[in-house]
Amino acid sequence: MKKYFSVGEAAKAVHTTSETLRHYDRIGLVKPSKKDEWTSYRYYTEQDIVRLNTVRALQLMDLPLREIKKVLEYDDLEKIVDFLAQAEKKADEKIAALQYSKSKIQLAKADYEKKLRGQQKFNSIFLKEYPERVILLSDTLEKPTLDNLWNYLSHFYEKAPPALKDQFSFEDLAGIYSENGLTRLFAVCTRYAEIDGLKVLPKGKYLCAGCTEENREQTLRELLHTARTKYGAEPAFTVQIIVISGILHWNYEVQVYIGNENAGHEAESQERI
Repeated sequence: MKKYFSVGEAAKAVHTTSETLRHYDRIGLVKPSKKDEWTSYRYYTEQDIVRLNTVRALQLMDLPLREIKKVLEYDDLEKIVDFLAQAEKKADEKIAALQYSKSKIQLAKADYEKKLRGQQKFNSIFLKEYPERVILLSDTLEKPTLDNLWNYLSHFYEKAPPALKDQFSFEDLAGIYSENGLTRLFAVCTRYAEIDGLKVLPKGKYLCAGCTEENREQTLRELLHTARTKYGAEPAFTVQIIVISGILHWNYEVQVYIGNENAGHEAESQERI
């Protein structure tokens, strides 16, 4: 004895709505095996459920209903098998593309979570110890923009002579270096060869504070004032790390060097020789 499903039960079985099944019936795509002539209630068999699942799967492949109907009306089993094999291949390609997109989203999410965890409260001054950092200054870039932050590190790879390019690698961050009225964007080197534009940010303690573009100058003045009055330092340079805060937004972590406990209060960055 055949088992029959009401329109609601059939809709639930294929994860769609009753109205969708009524629409399929109206256009002749999937007709119920039984319809009560008095109540017009629709009843579906297990074979109908298989057909409905096939339709739903083909819809996920972005096939229009009229194309799906045409396929289901084939009376040549070989054609049907061939079509479904092609659909399966497309499904595999779509799954692979979605998996790739998911992996990129996961990487971006992890990166933003890391930035969120490491983000200091704005306008609060804190001390942070940094190791020696070697940076490469841009010859031309003075401030961050959407254009130059996009594919940022390529600018610094291009600065290296072709014969030395393979000897360079950089951290995935951007920053602003200021000294004696000169302001340049920089990249932090993880590997480098001796070329013009290299600077060493000395190891030691830095006064730091997070800020926005709007209060960046004020934050910088406050840090310099604190360095002079509280620590007796006369910083010769400042560093502003660009902190990505959104897809098209960034803030800053301003850093002012106040000295190395093991080397007095030397406050100047060192030119690479």
